[in-house]
Amino acid sequence: MTLLSLKHGLARFGAAAFLALGALTAQPMTAIAGGKFVFANSSAYDTLDPHAVFDVGRVASRINMYDGLMRWQDNPPVLKPWLAEKVDVSDDGLTYTFTLRDAKFHDGSPVEASDVVYSIDRILEMKKGAYSLFEGTIAIGSTKAPDAKTVVFTLSKPSAVFLATVPEIYVVNEEVVTANYDGDDLGTTWLSKNGAGSGSFKLKRYDPAIGWQAERFDDHFFGWDMVDDPLDSIEFRTVVEINSRVLGLMNGDFHGTDGYLPQDQVKRLRDSDDVYVDEQESMRIFYSIIHNGREPMSDQNFRKALSYSFDYDGFINDILSGSVARDPVPLPNNMWGAPADVEGYTYDLEKAKEYLDKVEGDIPEITIGALAGYGQTEQAAALLQNGLNKIGIKTKIVAEPWPVASGKMRDEEQMYDLLFLWKSTYYADPNNWLGEMYACEQIGARNNSWYCNEEVDKLLSEARTSTDQELRKANYEKANMMLMEDAAGIYIYNTKWFGPFNKKVKGVRFSPIGNGQEMRWVSME
Repeated sequence: MTLLSLKHGLARFGAAAFLALGALTAQPMTAIAGGKFVFANSSAYDTLDPHAVFDVGRVASRINMYDGLMRWQDNPPVLKPWLAEKVDVSDDGLTYTFTLRDAKFHDGSPVEASDVVYSIDRILEMKKGAYSLFEGTIAIGSTKAPDAKTVVFTLSKPSAVFLATVPEIYVVNEEVVTANYDGDDLGTTWLSKNGAGSGSFKLKRYDPAIGWQAERFDDHFFGWDMVDDPLDSIEFRTVVEINSRVLGLMNGDFHGTDGYLPQDQVKRLRDSDDVYVDEQESMRIFYSIIHNGREPMSDQNFRKALSYSFDYDGFINDILSGSVARDPVPLPNNMWGAPADVEGYTYDLEKAKEYLDKVEGDIPEITIGALAGYGQTEQAAALLQNGLNKIGIKTKIVAEPWPVASGKMRDEEQMYDLLFLWKSTYYADPNNWLGEMYACEQIGARNNSWYCNEEVDKLLSEARTSTDQELRKANYEKANMMLMEDAAGIYIYNTKWFGPFNKKVKGVRFSPIGNGQEMRWVSME
């Protein structure tokens, strides 16, 4: 029997460390009908359990149907109060005391501190989703609810990023979830296709082969008087094929779709009379994971050969029409901690051959992974394949849907030799990229390259716990340079978001965290 089956009923450290998060003044009201918004998503919604997944591809179900204590909003992202009214931080930086505001779950019951405690303990016990953010920082049973409105987190060690990660603790209704346990499964079977949240929208229908629909929750604590004609309902459909998403948007079948489409498709949408494209600077890097734990990728010389075999300028200027910024390190250019004026690797097949000659033994066929439905990943894979073919390396490209690729990424044996993808922004701190992608303790969780360098790891660990902002910045700059020089991955660009929407759609609030998929602000003319 699990612990949860037994019972469950930014910030700076310093003297008088008290962070007042402000008040939300809107009050619930009966809203005017605002229509239905349909979004065509490239990823499948194979589960609705907010604690089972931690990606942007399926973020819409979490951010629209669930609430957290805090929420990242707008661009550049700002940490805002949400279910929490305020938070007190102890002088030693180990205790965070949140005061809740009045809120209701979709079944009408109140959101209480015990539900927050249950939610963080469930994340920790499941060891899925956002678990890697809190592993080693919060222990099961350490979070307490002294009363219905107070939640006390006691950290195992100081964390400079804890407050930034709090929005990922999506609060579920403890009573509803525990009533639907199947043995000791923590309600995962039931919650994968049902809802138990308090978010702005309430689940109406779900089909893993199609997507999900939700209706406006009129009693949401934030209220609806800040939105003119808020949406009645939302629908997020899985439409893997790019052309189908684009045509559907142009024909009015969809009202929004992926903001990271190939540039030829963005131009096509810009030329449409019924579509507008919202262009925003983002913090989403595009790169290729390299499986550092497997030969010959474990050889730095081979990784350098890979890095010199990719045509960065051709990809950025020709394929993407110069719509992105070259980013030679694993941290976005516009994030503090990114070193300035770094040249990085270039497309140089002579240098690639030079490093390849230093690799001992036979080179097997290399598997390059791409994400089905994400055209840029397949284009990048083909471009690298072309370069590697020219230096005599045999390759094959395997394009698979995100849920399949995501599962393989956590299995050392199944993981591709390389995989092109984006690293999105889950919270606005360098640890979102460097700490999760390359910390030794994250191997098999968020570190899907099986990379572990003791010197880099020391820098990342110190930066994660230190309260000295200058030290953190310096450590991240050093770690960036070391990772680039070690060719831990193939780093290509920092992106812009080109969000295409039907011209009837108003009020989209883009944030690098969530990619403009929070629908409570949206209305339809």
